[in-house]
Amino acid sequence: MTARGDIRVQAWVLGTGALLMGIKFLAWHRTDSSAILADALESIVNVVAGAFALYSLVLASKPRDREHPYGHGKVEFISAGIEGTLVMLAGMAIVVRAAMAFLAGNELHRLEEGIVLTSLAGAINLVMGLVLLQRGKRHHSPTLVAGGTHLLSDAWSTVAMLGGLVLILLTDLVWIDSVFAAGFGVFITVQGFRVLRKAVAGMMDETDMVTARTTIAILEAARRPDWVDLHNFRVVSFGRTLHIDCHVTLPWYYPLERAHAEIAAMERLVNERSPRPVELFIHMDPCVPSSCGICALADCPERKSPFLHRIHWDLDSVLQDAKHRADQGPQ
Repeated sequence: MTARGDIRVQAWVLGTGALLMGIKFLAWHRTDSSAILADALESIVNVVAGAFALYSLVLASKPRDREHPYGHGKVEFISAGIEGTLVMLAGMAIVVRAAMAFLAGNELHRLEEGIVLTSLAGAINLVMGLVLLQRGKRHHSPTLVAGGTHLLSDAWSTVAMLGGLVLILLTDLVWIDSVFAAGFGVFITVQGFRVLRKAVAGMMDETDMVTARTTIAILEAARRPDWVDLHNFRVVSFGRTLHIDCHVTLPWYYPLERAHAEIAAMERLVNERSPRPVELFIHMDPCVPSSCGICALADCPERKSPFLHRIHWDLDSVLQDAKHRADQGPQ
């Protein structure tokens, strides 16, 4: 239901974006303003990126299959990367167009009409951007977050551009139009780079430290005495679904059924308390004599040495690719 809702929202944004593009080009046609043209050119990017975002949401909603055992969620990072790249290219093109207009000395017309039309488009972009950003964060959708960030940057840059147009109207200094257009181009280029950077991080499986810290805190807060150790913890995001790999040390003498029950309890715990779907791949390690010093299991029949201290599970401790020992000290 969530995926279908996201698709409907994106389809609504795409259709509205096409309408706003027409309004902005009408405003440019009426005024011949470089700043308004810059805004209109970015609207082309909005529509193209929005169409690909809609496609990526449809594809990401498909269930996993034999060819895609982890699902299709990664396409959302590709969509965000394409959108970021298009925004960067549009920003650079706007800077070039503004420089050409400055040198040519464009003459402006009917600024009042342009201000009204652009204000309307900017207000609608602001509303759409807020809706997409909030929904994207709530549902952990890179596509919606990228689209919302893009539309919000478009809306705020429209506000700045309108300030420039009003200033031109009051002062008759036409060159201000090109200066504001160039500034707008630089601003959206930077925003596009940020979106692209985040998308590349997702495609490269860069660890989301905030998400990892939250998941580890869930396990630490409810850990059982026989969950002796946690290490080699890795988090990979496939769209809105998290995939977690880790090693858990359990008492070596537990029968397979008991060990599986402990792992299943960890999986339920994380999924009940995590704000997004989590798939865990847990490798079970048997405890060794050096584990006794950090094992808090009070009635262990195979203890070789006394319990000394527990290892606190946090980012620094569980990302290590090795079992912990008592001689490492409390962490």
